[in-house]
Amino acid sequence: MFSLNMGHLIVGLTALFFILAGYAVLVSAFVPSTGIYLLDFLAQDTHYKYFALFLIPTSAYFVIANWVGWQYYQNS
Repeated sequence: MFSLNMGHLIVGLTALFFILAGYAVLVSAFVPSTGIYLLDFLAQDTHYKYFALFLIPTSAYFVIANWVGWQYYQNS
């Protein structure tokens, strides 16, 4: 009936990452500790939670810019 393929897995993991990152950056300052080690660790951190959040779009931009530059080099 329902088969889980790689596309569904990627979309699901991406949504899970952004929910976790949104909690760590935006919501965790306004709610008390949850008792879950990972969520409390991200909530108490003041520096690296932003690094983990911005690593994904920065890496994607680097890969896309590198690919475009390679295409310009090959076709020149």
